[in-house]
Amino acid sequence: MRLKMSNLPKTWIIDLDGTVFLHNGYLLGKDILLPGVKNFFDNIPSSDKIILITARNESFREFTERSLIGYGIRYDLLIMNLPVGERILINDNKPKGLRTAYAVNLTRNKGLSDISISYLDNIYKDDFHE
Repeated sequence: MRLKMSNLPKTWIIDLDGTVFLHNGYLLGKDILLPGVKNFFDNIPSSDKIILITARNESFREFTERSLIGYGIRYDLLIMNLPVGERILINDNKPKGLRTAYAVNLTRNKGLSDISISYLDNIYKDDFHE
Protein backbone atom coordinates (compact mmCIF):
# COMPACT_ATOMS: atom_id res chain seq x y z
CA MET A 1 0.00 0.00 0.00
CA ARG A 2 1.33 3.41 -0.97
CA LEU A 3 0.22 6.56 0.83
CA LYS A 4 0.97 9.99 -0.63
CA MET A 5 0.74 12.77 1.94
CA SER A 6 1.63 16.39 2.48
CA ASN A 7 4.87 17.37 4.16
CA LEU A 8 2.95 19.02 7.03
CA PRO A 9 3.42 17.60 10.56
CA LYS A 10 1.08 14.66 11.18
CA THR A 11 -0.56 12.67 13.94
CA TRP A 12 -0.15 8.91 13.64
CA ILE A 13 -2.68 6.74 15.49
CA ILE A 14 -1.41 3.17 15.48
CA ASP A 15 -2.80 0.05 17.12
CA LEU A 16 -0.34 -2.20 18.98
CA ASP A 17 -1.42 -5.84 18.88
CA GLY A 18 -1.36 -7.43 15.44
CA THR A 19 0.14 -4.25 13.95
CA VAL A 20 3.27 -3.38 15.94
CA PHE A 21 3.55 -6.47 18.14
CA LEU A 22 2.46 -10.07 17.57
CA HIS A 23 -1.21 -10.25 18.55
CA ASN A 24 -1.61 -11.24 22.22
CA GLY A 25 2.09 -12.11 22.56
CA TYR A 26 2.16 -10.07 25.76
CA LEU A 27 -0.20 -12.62 27.35
CA LEU A 28 2.60 -15.17 26.90
CA GLY A 29 5.06 -12.81 28.57
CA LYS A 30 6.88 -11.36 25.54
CA ASP A 31 6.08 -8.71 22.96
CA ILE A 32 7.42 -9.70 19.55
CA LEU A 33 8.03 -6.88 17.07
CA LEU A 34 6.46 -7.52 13.66
CA PRO A 35 8.28 -7.15 10.32
CA GLY A 36 8.94 -3.63 9.07
CA VAL A 37 7.78 -1.93 12.26
CA LYS A 38 11.15 -0.56 13.41
CA ASN A 39 11.93 0.82 9.94
CA PHE A 40 8.44 2.32 9.63
CA PHE A 41 8.69 4.11 12.98
CA ASP A 42 12.26 5.24 12.29
CA ASN A 43 11.02 6.97 9.14
CA ILE A 44 8.27 8.97 10.85
CA PRO A 45 9.52 12.57 10.98
CA SER A 46 10.43 13.83 14.44
CA SER A 47 7.93 16.71 14.04
CA ASP A 48 5.06 14.18 13.86
CA LYS A 49 3.14 12.91 16.90
CA ILE A 50 2.59 9.19 17.47
CA ILE A 51 -0.38 7.94 19.48
CA LEU A 52 -0.41 4.22 20.20
CA ILE A 53 -3.72 2.59 21.04
CA THR A 54 -4.56 -0.80 22.47
CA ALA A 55 -7.26 -2.84 24.15
CA ARG A 56 -4.63 -4.12 26.60
CA ASN A 57 -5.64 -3.66 30.19
CA GLU A 58 -4.02 -0.75 32.01
CA SER A 59 -2.32 -3.29 34.29
CA PHE A 60 0.00 -4.08 31.33
CA ARG A 61 1.17 -0.46 30.92
CA GLU A 62 4.62 -0.87 32.49
CA PHE A 63 5.24 -4.12 30.59
CA THR A 64 4.13 -2.49 27.31
CA GLU A 65 6.22 0.65 27.82
CA ARG A 66 9.31 -1.47 28.59
CA SER A 67 8.74 -3.42 25.37
CA LEU A 68 8.40 -0.24 23.31
CA ILE A 69 11.54 1.26 24.83
CA GLY A 70 13.42 -2.01 24.42
CA TYR A 71 12.66 -2.12 20.71
CA GLY A 72 13.35 1.60 20.29
CA ILE A 73 9.80 2.45 19.24
CA ARG A 74 9.15 6.17 19.63
CA TYR A 75 5.71 7.36 20.74
CA ASP A 76 4.14 10.41 22.37
CA LEU A 77 1.04 8.90 23.97
CA LEU A 78 -0.09 5.37 24.82
CA ILE A 79 -3.84 4.94 25.25
CA MET A 80 -4.83 1.63 26.83
CA ASN A 81 -7.97 -0.24 27.86
CA LEU A 82 -9.90 0.59 24.67
CA PRO A 83 -12.82 -1.49 23.39
CA VAL A 84 -11.89 -4.33 21.03
CA GLY A 85 -14.30 -3.23 18.27
CA GLU A 86 -13.85 -0.78 15.43
CA ARG A 87 -11.81 2.42 15.76
CA ILE A 88 -13.35 5.35 13.92
CA LEU A 89 -11.40 8.46 12.89
CA ILE A 90 -13.44 11.49 11.85
CA ASN A 91 -11.71 14.63 10.62
CA ASP A 92 -12.45 17.56 8.33
CA ASN A 93 -10.66 18.25 5.02
CA LYS A 94 -8.75 21.51 4.69
CA PRO A 95 -10.67 24.19 2.73
CA LYS A 96 -8.05 24.09 -0.07
CA GLY A 97 -8.59 20.35 -0.51
CA LEU A 98 -5.95 18.61 1.59
CA ARG A 99 -7.23 15.20 2.70
CA THR A 100 -6.70 15.06 6.48
CA ALA A 101 -7.57 11.48 7.41
CA TYR A 102 -6.42 8.07 6.24
CA ALA A 103 -7.38 4.61 7.45
CA VAL A 104 -5.31 1.53 6.77
CA ASN A 105 -6.54 -1.95 7.67
CA LEU A 106 -3.75 -4.54 7.75
CA THR A 107 -3.69 -8.31 7.87
CA ARG A 108 -3.11 -9.25 11.52
CA ASN A 109 0.51 -9.99 12.45
CA LYS A 110 1.82 -9.10 8.96
CA GLY A 111 3.61 -5.98 10.18
CA LEU A 112 4.20 -2.69 8.40
CA SER A 113 6.55 -3.76 5.59
CA ASP A 114 3.95 -3.28 2.85
CA ILE A 115 3.21 0.36 3.62
CA SER A 116 5.22 3.01 1.82
CA ILE A 117 4.87 6.73 2.39
CA SER A 118 5.71 9.43 -0.10
CA TYR A 119 5.33 13.16 0.38
CA LEU A 120 3.93 15.80 -1.94
CA ASP A 121 6.34 18.56 -2.85
CA ASN A 122 5.64 22.23 -2.21
CA ILE A 123 2.96 21.84 0.43
CA TYR A 124 3.50 24.31 3.22
CA LYS A 125 1.66 25.16 6.40
CA ASP A 126 0.68 28.59 5.04
CA ASP A 127 -1.03 26.94 2.03
CA PHE A 128 -3.55 25.23 4.29
CA HIS A 129 -4.39 27.62 7.10
CA GLU A 130 -8.05 27.49 7.95
